[in-house]
Amino acid sequence: MLTHTIGILANVTETETVVNRLDRRKARTRAALVAAARELLASRDPGEVRIQEITDMADVGFGSFYNHFETKGDVFDAALEEVLEEYGAMFDALTADIDDPAEVYASSVRMTVRMAKTHPQIARIMQRTGLKYLNTPTGLAPRGLRDLERAMHAGRFQIGDPKVALASSGGAVIGVLALTTTIPRPKAINAAADELAANLLRMFGLPDDEAREIASRTLPVPKPLS
Repeated sequence: MLTHTIGILANVTETETVVNRLDRRKARTRAALVAAARELLASRDPGEVRIQEITDMADVGFGSFYNHFETKGDVFDAALEEVLEEYGAMFDALTADIDDPAEVYASSVRMTVRMAKTHPQIARIMQRTGLKYLNTPTGLAPRGLRDLERAMHAGRFQIGDPKVALASSGGAVIGVLALTTTIPRPKAINAAADELAANLLRMFGLPDDEAREIASRTLPVPKPLS
């Protein structure tokens, strides 16, 4: 009886090991596909990319793609959400000690535009995907909406509809990010980021002198992302 029980336990353990190994392999394959899509998204229009290119770059079999994604658009959506969630989480950490919600918002705007030099891959992805990033369930959009609502409820911003405010500021960020491609000097990119933040702060009701002072405060330094 004891021998039989030990045998059953051994079989269960072996089965669990195989399952766990398979799960890890699947996770690695999916991560490789998303990483490849992320790299391609920074340099190519998704419509121009073939699934074969994604699997070749990920170094996985073509058939493996359909074990994880139904369409090419699905893997590019996953790549976009991953990038924006990573950066959004970093924003949260960097602004956690800032008490003024207006400064939190301005800091996020300034750091986002500065991605042109600090995180060029993310900046290129945002430029290529355009305002689509405002509709992602994770990442910068929900955090931006949260920051606008906090500033509104604290009496710092005069906003009627936070979602309209998010769309307005998101469009402005994309526009200035596109402008940075013509600005070779890092200091000029910083100046553009600060100017945009000051303009948006004024648009949401802050006086000019206060808006410019907030937009010129020392920023936390973002760390490189994987």
